[in-house]
Amino acid sequence: MDERRLLTVEEETTLLPFLLLRVKDKSRNTVKGLLSRRQVMVDGKVVTRFDTPLTPGQTVELLPKSAAGAAELPFPILYEDAGLIAVDKPAGLLSIGNERERRRTAYRAVSEYVKAREPGKRIFIVHRLDRDTSGVLVFAKDEKLKHALQDNWEKLVKKRGYVAAVEGHLPQAEGTVRSWLHETATHLVYSGPKGRAAKEAVTRYRAVAENRGYTLAAVEIDTGRKNQIRVHMQDLGCPIAGDRQYGAQTDPMGRLALHADVLVLTDPRSKKDLTLKAPLPLPFRKLFPGVEL
Repeated sequence: MDERRLLTVEEETTLLPFLLLRVKDKSRNTVKGLLSRRQVMVDGKVVTRFDTPLTPGQTVELLPKSAAGAAELPFPILYEDAGLIAVDKPAGLLSIGNERERRRTAYRAVSEYVKAREPGKRIFIVHRLDRDTSGVLVFAKDEKLKHALQDNWEKLVKKRGYVAAVEGHLPQAEGTVRSWLHETATHLVYSGPKGRAAKEAVTRYRAVAENRGYTLAAVEIDTGRKNQIRVHMQDLGCPIAGDRQYGAQTDPMGRLALHADVLVLTDPRSKKDLTLKAPLPLPFRKLFPGVEL
């Protein structure tokens, strides 16, 4: 496929039969290859399933091979449509550049990926994850949607879920930590008294599994404060494994053992809830074999 094609769906069907009917200059195997190479979009969203249902009025777009093969992302895409793209950011990668690193960032990689497929398109950061935290990270493809999300983030986000492997045994099987967070001049965050510069932080946790002196905790945050989960786990006497900055003594994964696994938000365009999930990374599954969240 050397050119971009737009096709309109005129009757209910599924994707593969539709493509075989409309793309008559290509063999069945070539058409299947378009799907496996992520060269097919339905209403602006990349799809790869042969049995994707289609309804009248939808638009199917075929991307040129040069676009589909260019700037492949080095991490999984969790969701993509005409206005949003969500990825599973790996640990150790900045969400967006800073004064020391501008090239090796999730923002740069996603921007190049989108521009290769949609020339002239920009992306916009909606929220951030710490460099050492992996998981769900969302970008907008237009500035209006970015502002609609950011300006109403606390109302639109229904759930911010994480998993953390912490050292030791949590004091309760489940509970809530509420404190006032302060930040030092060296950017270390800590819990302290209520004050003008302090920010209230609320973290809920639940023990899921234990193994070899570690506990796997499912965590939800009601407030999105800097490093709040890391501080609150330290406050409980169970710092996150690999987090030497906040009291950890061990590093079984070779990384901070914190992963943003679920983000549920109301899409301001459709007013419907969108659930984004990033699977448990391999180091977590090795430390807690057989666990299911």
